Amino acid sequence: MGVWHTCLDAQPGEKAVAVTVSSLPKRFVSIGECMVELAQIGAETYRRGFAGDTFNTAWYARRLLPDEWQVGYLSAIGTDAVSGEMRAFMEASGVDTSALREIPDRTVGLYMISTDKGERSFSYWRSQAAARLLAEDERWLDDRLSNAGMVHFSGITLAILSPEHRQRLCNALNLARANGTIVSFDTNLRPRLWESPEAMKAGLLLGASAADIVLPSFDEETELFGDGLPDDTIRRYAEQGAKMVVVKNGEAPLTAYSEETGQFTLTPTPVENVTDTTAAGDSFAAGVLAQLAMGATPEQAAETAMALARRVIQSPGALVPDIFEEGFET
Repeated sequence: MGVWHTCLDAQPGEKAVAVTVSSLPKRFVSIGECMVELAQIGAETYRRGFAGDTFNTAWYARRLLPDEWQVGYLSAIGTDAVSGEMRAFMEASGVDTSALREIPDRTVGLYMISTDKGERSFSYWRSQAAARLLAEDERWLDDRLSNAGMVHFSGITLAILSPEHRQRLCNALNLARANGTIVSFDTNLRPRLWESPEAMKAGLLLGASAADIVLPSFDEETELFGDGLPDDTIRRYAEQGAKMVVVKNGEAPLTAYSEETGQFTLTPTPVENVTDTTAAGDSFAAGVLAQLAMGATPEQAAETAMALARRVIQSPGALVPDIFEEGFET
């Protein structure tokens, strides 16, 4: 795969610099908020775990990428017991925690998943979440993103930040891109986290402008931007500078575009028994990015990502180790 970057100081009309997979530092960094997860496993029973959209992607990427790749998580946690347990869980999962800032007098957020016929609903408690301050220190951000081959973030990552910190994070991502890092952005809409629909639109366009790869969901794009076709979604994010756009569309065909291969569609295999759609998009992102990192074509990467997401939604909770214990084939 070849991904094109335009350096921040390049003049209009200057040629971009090509970055190939073989030249990437083997370091994958996911950015965002990991939370305590309470997942419903019975009528009145919940299981505690740790999850969050971009952490879920890191967790799956760790299992998909070869051992020589380091997979890390960039966020902020508190200094309380549950924050320590979260760090220990990440490390036990093989995720590097050197990019976790500890902020006194803060803690980690909590969310509860309720499911109805496989569809999820969420309740959140996150007012004191340290992750809201993950972009507080510009130098710290630049240092933690240096020497990363791939970086992944999401609309939720941006939504939990103040407008000033959103811009600061995107500045850091663009600096990393100028130095050769490939950046991925999952739009992942959570309207209740944003100040207004206008702020959400502006935030998504800001995030896309700092990314090489954009992973939107068509139903969300239709609701927010009024897209009539996946082509509309692709066009908008390509105009923001994305070199690859993969539009997820549930059971309908996936539509994708990359500068390398042009546009293509893939039809997902139907799933009869959907248990829980939590982390479907997060695992999909991991599948796409891990495959691209290993040199797969965009179409091959999307095929693997769909296969992984299909397995994930047949089990409860965000993180499903059974998939890999049973020998998931990439």
